[in-house]
Amino acid sequence: MSITFPAADPFPWPEAAPAAAGFDPARLADAVAFAAAHETPWPRDLAGHIGRGGFEPPPDNEVLGPLWPRGGPCGLVTRHGVLVARWGETREVSQTFSVAKSYLSMLAGIAVADGLIPDIDRPVRETVDDGGFDGPQNAPVTWRHLLTNTSEWEGELFGKADTIDRGRNLGVEGQGRKGSRALAAPGTHWEYNDVRVNRLSLALLRRFQRPLPEVFAERVLAPIGASRDWRWDGYRTSWVTLADGRRVQSVPGGTHWGGGMSIHAEDQARVGLLALARGAWAGTRLIPQEWFALSTQPCPLNAQYGFLWWLNADGTRFPSAARDAFFASGAGGNLTWVDPSSGIVAVLRWTDPAAMDGFVGRVRAALGG
Repeated sequence: MSITFPAADPFPWPEAAPAAAGFDPARLADAVAFAAAHETPWPRDLAGHIGRGGFEPPPDNEVLGPLWPRGGPCGLVTRHGVLVARWGETREVSQTFSVAKSYLSMLAGIAVADGLIPDIDRPVRETVDDGGFDGPQNAPVTWRHLLTNTSEWEGELFGKADTIDRGRNLGVEGQGRKGSRALAAPGTHWEYNDVRVNRLSLALLRRFQRPLPEVFAERVLAPIGASRDWRWDGYRTSWVTLADGRRVQSVPGGTHWGGGMSIHAEDQARVGLLALARGAWAGTRLIPQEWFALSTQPCPLNAQYGFLWWLNADGTRFPSAARDAFFASGAGGNLTWVDPSSGIVAVLRWTDPAAMDGFVGRVRAALGG
Protein backbone atom coordinates (compact mmCIF):
# COMPACT_ATOMS: atom_id res chain seq x y z
CA MET A 1 0.00 0.00 0.00
CA SER A 2 1.47 3.31 -1.10
CA ILE A 3 0.83 6.20 1.28
CA THR A 4 1.18 9.90 0.56
CA PHE A 5 2.43 11.67 3.68
CA PRO A 6 1.34 15.31 4.01
CA ALA A 7 3.99 18.00 4.30
CA ALA A 8 4.48 19.62 7.68
CA ASP A 9 1.88 22.06 8.93
CA PRO A 10 0.93 24.72 7.80
CA PHE A 11 1.12 23.23 4.31
CA PRO A 12 -2.30 21.80 3.36
CA TRP A 13 -3.04 18.12 3.04
CA PRO A 14 -2.68 16.68 -0.47
CA GLU A 15 -6.18 16.51 -1.93
CA ALA A 16 -7.89 14.56 -4.68
CA ALA A 17 -11.36 14.44 -6.13
CA PRO A 18 -13.31 11.53 -4.59
CA ALA A 19 -13.53 9.70 -7.93
CA ALA A 20 -9.75 9.86 -8.36
CA ALA A 21 -9.38 8.10 -4.98
CA GLY A 22 -11.89 5.39 -5.90
CA PHE A 23 -15.01 6.84 -4.26
CA ASP A 24 -18.43 7.36 -5.75
CA PRO A 25 -18.71 11.16 -5.32
CA ALA A 26 -22.45 11.21 -4.63
CA ARG A 27 -22.25 8.47 -2.04
CA LEU A 28 -19.29 10.07 -0.29
CA ALA A 29 -21.15 13.38 -0.23
CA ASP A 30 -24.08 11.56 1.36
CA ALA A 31 -21.78 10.16 4.06
CA VAL A 32 -20.41 13.62 4.81
CA ALA A 33 -23.89 15.13 4.96
CA PHE A 34 -24.97 12.32 7.28
CA ALA A 35 -22.11 13.02 9.71
CA ALA A 36 -22.65 16.78 9.61
CA ALA A 37 -26.36 16.31 10.37
CA HIS A 38 -25.80 14.06 13.40
CA GLU A 39 -24.23 16.20 16.09
CA THR A 40 -23.55 14.66 19.48
CA PRO A 41 -26.35 15.15 22.01
CA TRP A 42 -23.81 16.55 24.47
CA PRO A 43 -24.20 20.27 25.21
CA ARG A 44 -21.52 22.67 24.06
CA ASP A 45 -20.76 23.54 27.71
CA LEU A 46 -18.51 20.63 28.70
CA ALA A 47 -17.72 22.03 32.14
CA GLY A 48 -21.40 22.30 32.92
CA HIS A 49 -22.12 18.85 31.50
CA ILE A 50 -19.46 17.06 33.55
CA GLY A 51 -19.95 19.28 36.59
CA ARG A 52 -23.65 18.47 36.64
CA GLY A 53 -22.96 14.74 36.69
CA GLY A 54 -22.49 13.86 33.04
CA PHE A 55 -20.40 10.86 34.04
CA GLU A 56 -21.30 10.28 37.70
CA PRO A 57 -23.05 12.08 40.57
CA PRO A 58 -21.32 14.15 43.26
CA PRO A 59 -18.85 13.95 44.85
CA ASP A 60 -17.11 11.67 42.33
CA ASN A 61 -17.74 14.09 39.46
CA GLU A 62 -15.45 16.82 40.86
CA VAL A 63 -13.56 18.40 37.95
CA LEU A 64 -9.77 18.44 38.45
CA GLY A 65 -8.52 19.78 35.12
CA PRO A 66 -9.43 22.55 32.68
CA LEU A 67 -12.57 22.30 30.56
CA TRP A 68 -13.93 24.64 27.91
CA PRO A 69 -16.84 24.62 25.46
CA ARG A 70 -16.58 22.13 22.62
CA GLY A 71 -16.78 22.95 18.95
CA GLY A 72 -19.32 21.88 16.39
CA PRO A 73 -19.35 18.64 14.44
CA CYS A 74 -16.50 18.33 11.97
CA GLY A 75 -14.30 15.74 10.37
CA LEU A 76 -12.41 14.55 7.35
CA VAL A 77 -11.83 11.46 5.23
CA THR A 78 -8.49 10.47 3.71
CA ARG A 79 -7.42 7.50 1.62
CA HIS A 80 -3.77 6.47 1.43
CA GLY A 81 -2.97 9.86 2.97
CA VAL A 82 -4.89 11.93 0.41
CA LEU A 83 -7.75 14.13 1.62
CA VAL A 84 -11.03 13.44 -0.20
CA ALA A 85 -13.66 15.07 2.02
CA ARG A 86 -14.03 17.39 4.98
CA TRP A 87 -16.81 19.17 6.83
CA GLY A 88 -17.03 21.70 9.62
CA GLU A 89 -14.06 23.50 11.16
CA THR A 90 -11.32 20.87 11.05
CA ARG A 91 -8.77 23.11 12.79
CA GLU A 92 -10.98 23.80 15.81
CA VAL A 93 -9.12 22.54 18.90
CA SER A 94 -11.33 20.52 21.25
CA GLN A 95 -10.79 18.05 24.03
CA THR A 96 -10.76 14.46 22.77
CA PHE A 97 -11.63 12.47 25.90
CA SER A 98 -10.43 8.85 25.57
CA VAL A 99 -8.82 9.25 22.15
CA ALA A 100 -5.80 10.07 24.33
CA LYS A 101 -5.68 6.46 25.53
CA SER A 102 -4.47 5.37 22.11
CA TYR A 103 -1.79 8.06 22.31
CA LEU A 104 -0.66 6.54 25.61
CA SER A 105 -0.40 3.22 23.78
CA MET A 106 1.97 4.82 21.28
CA LEU A 107 4.07 6.23 24.11
CA ALA A 108 4.24 2.77 25.69
CA GLY A 109 5.55 1.41 22.39
CA ILE A 110 8.25 4.07 22.36
CA ALA A 111 9.16 3.21 25.96
CA VAL A 112 9.54 -0.45 24.95
CA ALA A 113 11.69 0.52 21.95
CA ASP A 114 13.88 2.67 24.19
CA GLY A 115 14.40 -0.18 26.64
CA LEU A 116 12.54 1.63 29.42
CA ILE A 117 10.08 -1.26 29.62
CA PRO A 118 12.17 -4.43 29.16
CA ASP A 119 9.19 -6.82 29.21
CA ILE A 120 5.49 -5.87 29.15
CA ASP A 121 4.66 -9.16 30.89
CA ARG A 122 6.76 -8.37 33.96
CA PRO A 123 5.21 -6.63 36.97
CA VAL A 124 5.26 -2.84 36.73
CA ARG A 125 6.70 -2.63 40.26
CA GLU A 126 10.01 -4.01 38.97
CA THR A 127 10.69 -0.73 37.17
CA VAL A 128 8.30 1.71 38.89
CA ASP A 129 8.90 1.97 42.62
CA ASP A 130 6.55 4.70 43.81
CA GLY A 131 4.29 2.73 46.14
CA GLY A 132 1.54 2.41 43.56
CA PHE A 133 2.16 -1.28 42.97
CA ASP A 134 2.65 -2.48 46.52
CA GLY A 135 0.38 -4.98 48.24
CA PRO A 136 -1.09 -8.32 47.18
CA GLN A 137 -3.66 -6.87 44.74
CA ASN A 138 -1.38 -4.52 42.81
CA ALA A 139 2.02 -6.23 42.98
CA PRO A 140 1.24 -8.74 40.18
CA VAL A 141 0.00 -6.03 37.77
CA THR A 142 1.98 -6.05 34.52
CA TRP A 143 2.31 -3.47 31.75
CA ARG A 144 0.17 -5.70 29.52
CA HIS A 145 -2.57 -5.70 32.15
CA LEU A 146 -2.61 -1.90 32.20
CA LEU A 147 -2.54 -1.65 28.39
CA THR A 148 -5.47 -4.02 27.97
CA ASN A 149 -7.62 -2.70 30.85
CA THR A 150 -7.32 -5.99 32.71
CA SER A 151 -5.14 -4.81 35.63
CA GLU A 152 -7.76 -4.74 38.39
CA TRP A 153 -5.48 -2.16 40.02
CA GLU A 154 -6.90 -0.98 43.34
CA GLY A 155 -6.41 2.38 44.97
CA GLU A 156 -6.76 6.14 44.75
CA LEU A 157 -4.84 8.37 42.38
CA PHE A 158 -4.89 12.18 42.29
CA GLY A 159 -8.05 12.21 44.40
CA LYS A 160 -10.00 9.65 42.35
CA ALA A 161 -10.57 6.08 43.52
CA ASP A 162 -10.70 3.11 41.15
CA THR A 163 -14.15 2.32 42.56
CA ILE A 164 -15.63 5.29 40.67
CA ASP A 165 -15.29 3.32 37.44
CA ARG A 166 -15.59 -0.15 38.91
CA GLY A 167 -18.56 -1.80 37.23
CA ARG A 168 -18.79 1.04 34.68
CA ASN A 169 -21.49 0.80 32.00
CA LEU A 170 -19.89 1.95 28.76
CA GLY A 171 -23.17 1.77 26.89
CA VAL A 172 -24.33 5.01 28.52
CA GLU A 173 -20.98 6.83 28.58
CA GLY A 174 -20.08 6.46 32.21
CA GLN A 175 -23.45 6.17 33.88
CA GLY A 176 -24.58 3.00 35.58
CA ARG A 177 -23.84 0.82 38.56
CA LYS A 178 -20.41 1.35 40.08
CA GLY A 179 -18.51 0.27 43.19
CA SER A 180 -20.34 -2.95 43.96
CA ARG A 181 -18.21 -5.42 42.03
CA ALA A 182 -15.63 -7.46 43.90
CA LEU A 183 -12.08 -7.26 42.55
CA ALA A 184 -10.67 -10.17 40.58
CA ALA A 185 -7.03 -11.16 40.15
CA PRO A 186 -5.02 -9.01 37.72
CA GLY A 187 -5.36 -10.31 34.19
CA THR A 188 -8.67 -12.10 34.75
CA HIS A 189 -11.28 -9.37 34.28
CA TRP A 190 -11.65 -6.65 31.61
CA GLU A 191 -12.92 -3.24 32.72
CA TYR A 192 -12.76 0.24 31.23
CA ASN A 193 -11.46 2.23 34.16
CA ASP A 194 -10.04 5.74 33.80
CA VAL A 195 -8.25 5.72 37.16
CA ARG A 196 -6.26 2.66 36.09
CA VAL A 197 -5.40 4.23 32.74
CA ASN A 198 -4.17 7.29 34.63
CA ARG A 199 -2.04 4.95 36.72
CA LEU A 200 -0.48 3.68 33.48
CA SER A 201 0.19 7.26 32.41
CA LEU A 202 1.95 7.99 35.69
CA ALA A 203 4.00 4.78 35.35
CA LEU A 204 5.11 5.87 31.86
CA LEU A 205 6.07 9.28 33.26
CA ARG A 206 8.21 7.54 35.88
CA ARG A 207 9.99 5.55 33.17
CA PHE A 208 10.59 8.45 30.77
CA GLN A 209 11.39 10.89 33.60
CA ARG A 210 9.97 13.56 31.31
CA PRO A 211 6.46 14.99 30.93
CA LEU A 212 4.54 12.80 28.51
CA PRO A 213 3.34 15.75 26.38
CA GLU A 214 6.99 16.67 25.87
CA VAL A 215 7.83 13.13 24.75
CA PHE A 216 4.76 12.91 22.51
CA ALA A 217 5.63 16.21 20.85
CA GLU A 218 9.24 15.22 20.24
CA ARG A 219 8.75 11.60 19.18
CA VAL A 220 5.36 11.71 17.42
CA LEU A 221 3.75 15.06 16.64
CA ALA A 222 6.83 16.96 15.45
CA PRO A 223 8.10 14.15 13.17
CA ILE A 224 4.67 13.79 11.50
CA GLY A 225 4.48 17.53 10.87
CA ALA A 226 1.58 18.26 13.20
CA SER A 227 0.71 21.81 14.20
CA ARG A 228 1.47 23.27 17.60
CA ASP A 229 -2.22 23.94 18.19
CA TRP A 230 -2.65 21.23 20.79
CA ARG A 231 -2.19 20.74 24.51
CA TRP A 232 -2.29 17.82 26.94
CA ASP A 233 -3.36 19.01 30.37
CA GLY A 234 -3.10 17.29 33.72
CA TYR A 235 -5.06 17.82 36.93
CA ARG A 236 -4.41 20.37 39.64
CA THR A 237 -3.81 17.30 41.85
CA SER A 238 -1.48 15.42 39.46
CA TRP A 239 1.84 17.19 40.12
CA VAL A 240 4.67 14.75 40.86
CA THR A 241 8.40 15.07 41.49
CA LEU A 242 10.86 13.46 39.08
CA ALA A 243 14.21 11.99 40.06
CA ASP A 244 15.98 15.23 39.10
CA GLY A 245 13.71 17.22 41.42
CA ARG A 246 11.50 18.73 38.70
CA ARG A 247 7.81 19.12 39.47
CA VAL A 248 5.70 18.08 36.47
CA GLN A 249 2.10 17.12 35.80
CA SER A 250 1.06 13.59 35.05
CA VAL A 251 -1.54 13.71 32.27
CA PRO A 252 -4.73 11.64 32.08
CA GLY A 253 -5.74 9.27 29.32
CA GLY A 254 -8.98 11.17 28.81
CA THR A 255 -11.10 14.10 29.92
CA HIS A 256 -13.33 12.30 32.40
CA TRP A 257 -12.47 14.85 35.12
CA GLY A 258 -11.17 17.60 32.85
CA GLY A 259 -7.79 18.08 31.25
CA GLY A 260 -6.57 15.58 28.71
CA MET A 261 -5.61 15.99 25.08
CA SER A 262 -6.98 18.94 23.12
CA ILE A 263 -6.21 18.78 19.40
CA HIS A 264 -7.84 19.46 16.05
CA ALA A 265 -9.11 16.97 13.49
CA GLU A 266 -6.29 17.50 10.99
CA ASP A 267 -3.61 16.64 13.55
CA GLN A 268 -5.66 13.66 14.70
CA ALA A 269 -5.73 12.45 11.11
CA ARG A 270 -1.93 12.66 10.99
CA VAL A 271 -1.72 10.43 14.06
CA GLY A 272 -4.22 8.07 12.43
CA LEU A 273 -2.09 7.97 9.27
CA LEU A 274 0.95 7.09 11.38
CA ALA A 275 -1.07 4.20 12.83
CA LEU A 276 -2.14 3.12 9.32
CA ALA A 277 1.55 3.07 8.34
CA ARG A 278 2.31 0.95 11.42
CA GLY A 279 4.50 3.56 13.07
CA ALA A 280 6.51 4.75 10.05
CA TRP A 281 6.32 8.23 8.52
CA ALA A 282 7.78 8.98 5.09
CA GLY A 283 10.47 6.35 5.51
CA THR A 284 11.33 7.14 9.13
CA ARG A 285 10.48 4.60 11.81
CA LEU A 286 8.91 6.36 14.83
CA ILE A 287 7.23 3.45 16.64
CA PRO A 288 8.09 -0.24 16.17
CA GLN A 289 5.93 -2.02 13.61
CA GLU A 290 5.70 -4.94 15.99
CA TRP A 291 4.10 -2.69 18.57
CA PHE A 292 1.15 -2.02 16.28
CA ALA A 293 0.78 -5.74 15.67
CA LEU A 294 0.48 -6.20 19.43
CA SER A 295 -1.71 -3.13 19.88
CA THR A 296 -4.29 -4.35 17.38
CA GLN A 297 -4.39 -7.94 18.61
CA PRO A 298 -7.64 -8.68 20.46
CA CYS A 299 -7.37 -9.02 24.21
CA PRO A 300 -8.33 -12.58 25.27
CA LEU A 301 -10.92 -11.10 27.64
CA ASN A 302 -12.41 -8.65 25.12
CA ALA A 303 -12.24 -9.20 21.36
CA GLN A 304 -13.11 -5.51 20.84
CA TYR A 305 -10.00 -4.21 22.60
CA GLY A 306 -6.24 -4.23 22.05
CA PHE A 307 -3.62 -2.01 23.67
CA LEU A 308 -5.87 1.00 24.35
CA TRP A 309 -7.27 0.82 20.80
CA TRP A 310 -10.80 -0.33 20.02
CA LEU A 311 -10.95 -3.19 17.51
CA ASN A 312 -13.57 -4.72 15.23
CA ALA A 313 -12.26 -8.26 15.05
CA ASP A 314 -15.65 -9.79 15.89
CA GLY A 315 -17.63 -7.24 13.90
CA THR A 316 -19.67 -6.05 16.86
CA ARG A 317 -18.09 -2.66 17.64
CA PHE A 318 -18.95 -1.27 14.20
CA PRO A 319 -20.87 -3.85 12.14
CA SER A 320 -20.37 -1.79 8.97
CA ALA A 321 -16.58 -1.58 9.36
CA ALA A 322 -13.95 -3.98 8.11
CA ARG A 323 -12.77 -6.63 10.55
CA ASP A 324 -9.22 -5.25 10.56
CA ALA A 325 -10.32 -1.69 11.35
CA PHE A 326 -9.26 -0.11 14.62
CA PHE A 327 -10.26 3.07 16.39
CA ALA A 328 -9.14 5.73 18.84
CA SER A 329 -12.44 6.57 20.51
CA GLY A 330 -13.50 9.27 22.96
CA ALA A 331 -16.75 10.05 24.75
CA GLY A 332 -19.05 12.68 23.34
CA GLY A 333 -18.60 11.59 19.74
CA ASN A 334 -14.87 11.62 18.97
CA LEU A 335 -13.40 8.96 16.71
CA THR A 336 -10.32 8.26 14.61
CA TRP A 337 -11.11 5.38 12.25
CA VAL A 338 -8.15 3.51 10.74
CA ASP A 339 -9.00 0.99 8.02
CA PRO A 340 -5.91 -0.93 6.81
CA SER A 341 -7.71 -2.96 4.15
CA SER A 342 -8.86 0.15 2.25
CA GLY A 343 -6.32 2.77 3.35
CA ILE A 344 -8.99 4.98 4.88
CA VAL A 345 -8.22 7.22 7.84
CA ALA A 346 -11.20 9.30 8.94
CA VAL A 347 -11.77 11.59 11.91
CA LEU A 348 -15.13 12.40 13.46
CA ARG A 349 -15.51 15.18 16.02
CA TRP A 350 -18.65 15.69 18.10
CA THR A 351 -20.72 13.21 16.11
CA ASP A 352 -23.60 11.33 17.72
CA PRO A 353 -22.08 7.95 18.67
CA ALA A 354 -25.29 6.27 17.56
CA ALA A 355 -24.65 7.58 14.02
CA MET A 356 -21.01 6.54 13.70
CA ASP A 357 -21.66 3.10 12.24
CA GLY A 358 -24.00 4.71 9.72
CA PHE A 359 -21.20 7.02 8.63
CA VAL A 360 -18.70 4.16 8.39
CA GLY A 361 -21.12 2.13 6.32
CA ARG A 362 -21.82 5.01 3.94
CA VAL A 363 -18.13 5.70 3.40
CA ARG A 364 -17.40 2.05 2.71
CA ALA A 365 -20.38 1.85 0.35
CA ALA A 366 -18.99 4.88 -1.49
CA LEU A 367 -15.79 2.88 -2.00
CA GLY A 368 -17.72 -0.22 -2.94
CA GLY A 369 -16.68 -2.17 0.18
